Amino acid sequence: MKITKHVSYAEATQTNTGIENIPSGMQMENIKLLCEKVFEPLREWVDAPIKINSIFRSPRVNNAIGGSKNSQHMAMDGCAMDIDDTFGHKTNKEMFEWIKVNLTFDQLIFEFGDDNNPAWIHVSYRKHGNRKQVLRAKKVNGKTVYSKMK
Repeated sequence: MKITKHVSYAEATQTNTGIENIPSGMQMENIKLLCEKVFEPLREWVDAPIKINSIFRSPRVNNAIGGSKNSQHMAMDGCAMDIDDTFGHKTNKEMFEWIKVNLTFDQLIFEFGDDNNPAWIHVSYRKHGNRKQVLRAKKVNGKTVYSKMK
């Protein structure tokens, strides 16, 4: 089943945990909105496939992978995706900058990596009240620390 032109239900709910990962009707609406408002315009700009690492996580899946207790991957009012251009059409930093300048989002996070390129990009979208919050995630003494970016 396709959610949008380039995102399937299987991609949106994939997990390596073996734990059931089924979104509610409201969560599916939010996933579709995220894909329509963020992924599809980005995919059009890249003009090539983009790897989706994660979209929806049930609370059990999120807990099993050590995700944040407040993760937007499982939120009712927002939805998040982690993406990575492992196919080499654009760098993650290029995609990060394009999203920041061209799209509406709630959070955009430069996840780990180095100053030149994040390991992946986290981006979330809400039906209402998107904050356009831009953050950087780094590991400090084994803990993830977030700082604001411009």
